[in-house]
Amino acid sequence: MMNLPKAFEEEMVNLLGEEDYKKYTECFDESRHYGLRVNTAKISVEEFLKIAPWPLERVPWISNGFYYDGENIQPAKHPYYFAGLYYLQEPSAMTPADRLPVDPGDRVLDVCAAPGGKATELGAKLRGTGVLAANDLSSSRAKGLLKNLELFGIGNVLVLSEEPGKLVPYFREYFDKILIDAPCSGEGMFRKDRKMVRAWEEHGPEFFSRIQKSIVSQAAQMLRPGGMMLYSTCTFSPLENEQTIEYLLDQYPEFEICEMEGYEGFSEGMPEVTREKDENLKKTVRIFPHRMKGEGHFIALLKKGGVTKRQGTSDKGRAEKIPEELEEFLEGVDRAFDLSRIQIRGDKVYYMPEDVPDLKGVRFLRTGLLMGELKKKRFEPSQALAMNLKKDEYRHILDLPSEDVRVVRYLKGETLDVEDLAAPKDKGWYLVCVDGYPLGFGKLGNQTLKNKYLPGWRWQSL
Repeated sequence: MMNLPKAFEEEMVNLLGEEDYKKYTECFDESRHYGLRVNTAKISVEEFLKIAPWPLERVPWISNGFYYDGENIQPAKHPYYFAGLYYLQEPSAMTPADRLPVDPGDRVLDVCAAPGGKATELGAKLRGTGVLAANDLSSSRAKGLLKNLELFGIGNVLVLSEEPGKLVPYFREYFDKILIDAPCSGEGMFRKDRKMVRAWEEHGPEFFSRIQKSIVSQAAQMLRPGGMMLYSTCTFSPLENEQTIEYLLDQYPEFEICEMEGYEGFSEGMPEVTREKDENLKKTVRIFPHRMKGEGHFIALLKKGGVTKRQGTSDKGRAEKIPEELEEFLEGVDRAFDLSRIQIRGDKVYYMPEDVPDLKGVRFLRTGLLMGELKKKRFEPSQALAMNLKKDEYRHILDLPSEDVRVVRYLKGETLDVEDLAAPKDKGWYLVCVDGYPLGFGKLGNQTLKNKYLPGWRWQSL
């Protein structure tokens, strides 16, 4: 049993009582739970189960979530991971994005999005429509976020790196749905990661509570009337959980707490730890690691009162003249692109989400899908485009079975001999797939594939 800070122990005894606290501390001796979430934008759960290389056990409250044996298998070292078919995520951490009801066409904001565990699921729910704004204050963390979104094939994105308050003037009452997985003291992760205890001793609930109150206030201003917001933390502290929700309701009384789809292991929120003791706080959810197979979380779903017609933006865009080399490439793509949404900035070509406001002055890493680059009268398609395409949307395919040694060689950046797959006359850009799921592009000539897989994405040997 690990040593826990005395102040934390006292707080948990107050929350749980002596007997239940004992059960909580006993779970520290249990093995951690490893989770995998299927990317339903690329493959259905049913289809994935047919090809899954290892035994999986369903996470009972997440329709596309599974446990796997993380002590003995490495899903991150399988080609399907590089095809973006799943995301590795702790099971309870799957809950926030699952319980925010996102519909195709929604405008969605993930306020503190890195490394992308929630954002990738929100993006998958959008089915390529609407817009996903994924923000993280840390530009280095935002780079990892962008890679994960591209790996998942999500193109209708704005990847931002700003203080949430900076975004308010640009996105006032713009979003239909907002997810706040707030920075927190991390008490719910003590069992999974013992280093979190030392971090807690440095910055406890009081420090994070101030940040959380600021973020929820700023997010409230970016949500349209009638929209929904989900607030979550991976901590147990009432100060960061129920009391933060109470603060939001005090400041913005137009908000109300909503019911969420339940699960027998969920614990209801605790009105008794707040000033007003509002019984509606029982609709919030606490996840305790000794009551279900996951780590600690708090989740609250809220709706903003009123109804408003979605406002369009002033910048509708106009169709640019498409360079011949891009036009020629698109002839091999079986997808109808809205030409008014294609933007050329410098030598880069982007496909923008619909109805995005002017973001001049905002620090961002990506607006829309990076389709590729224009280079000396030729077009080079991007890794992001490869991951965004489906096999049947591109004319020139090299499809390899997962057991083919050339798959890993491709992922390592090596040149491939493809005499068995291509005729001597075949040439140009080919989409390399594994079992029908895209991995990236290569340039074919003389039955040899010149590898164009991004260096930063490559398979790293152990």
